[in-house]
Amino acid sequence: MKPWQKNIRKVEPYIPGEQPDFNDMIKLNTNENPYPPAPGVEEVLVHMDADRLRLYPQTDSRTLVESLADFYHVNEDQIFVGVGSDDVLAMAFLTFFNSDKPILFPDITYSFYDVWANLYRIPFERPAVDEEFRIKKEDYYKENGGIVIANPNAPTSICEDLSFIEDILVHNQDVVVIVDEAYIDFGGTSALSLIDNYENLLVVQTFSKSRSMAGSRIGYCFGNKELIQALNTVKNSYNSYTMNALSIEAGAAAVADRTYFETMVEKVINTREWVKKELKELGFEFPDSKTNFLFLTHGEYDMIELFRYLREKKIFVRHFNAERIRKYLRVSIGTDQEMQAFLEAVRAFITEKEVVTTSL
Repeated sequence: MKPWQKNIRKVEPYIPGEQPDFNDMIKLNTNENPYPPAPGVEEVLVHMDADRLRLYPQTDSRTLVESLADFYHVNEDQIFVGVGSDDVLAMAFLTFFNSDKPILFPDITYSFYDVWANLYRIPFERPAVDEEFRIKKEDYYKENGGIVIANPNAPTSICEDLSFIEDILVHNQDVVVIVDEAYIDFGGTSALSLIDNYENLLVVQTFSKSRSMAGSRIGYCFGNKELIQALNTVKNSYNSYTMNALSIEAGAAAVADRTYFETMVEKVINTREWVKKELKELGFEFPDSKTNFLFLTHGEYDMIELFRYLREKKIFVRHFNAERIRKYLRVSIGTDQEMQAFLEAVRAFITEKEVVTTSL
């Protein structure tokens, strides 16, 4: 090893979902919304004066923050925005988790949490979820340096009710508790209503799922003004211009169209409920999803084989090669047409397996 190589920071990176690029593919592996953003977003992209791009964007993302404050009925000083919720979460880890005590998050959850903890040299523990993949709140009663709960959780799709989240807050008022709500709009109740009662609560959301803007990289969080100020101080010590001008304007346009937002969310939920019914009839098992994806397994069929079979059909779903969830697939909810094609492929897979079994 060369002398300078000894000082390179070593970390096991987060592995994002595959981004395939094939004609006629069905992409159900990264929980993107199958529908376009609100019409106002396209208006911004078409009509923005390119000359504005020679100027730095708003350091405080004021236009976007004002829109979010109006939509969610909170004060502007209770909102922080960043380049996707990953940026917001990473900034929160860097800002709030600085004690010698371990932070806590479940053993099965968003796999970026341990990456950030390792990157920032934050000690952490991962209490195991139970056999039904549910978080055991009692595991979060012990002394710690902070807590991160994804609700609904990923990749399990399970959503806990607000009283569950509040119970964890009641037992952890001396540390910052982060509730990651990337999927909350698809069926859960947000912890946003608790931020005025718990000064240590940070609620993180994103435009990537319910607002169909994964490509714009917009994330945001809510908390008391002291938490938000701390985040802005760290951000401005790192990069004052995190949000680009296009994302700020397009994001504000998306938030302004409440009717479109609610209509598209309802479409995804309706498709999800239909697909759940069809899969149950085929013998699949999965938690009761409150997200825009399903977490599937089957008692008779190998999910890795199904994963490969679907891939051959240019239908992409997600498999996690982790011990406790190796027998599961995560399937994003697409359009009705995409999900019909997915179901037909699953039925064909089952038929082929039954033919092979019968011939033996």
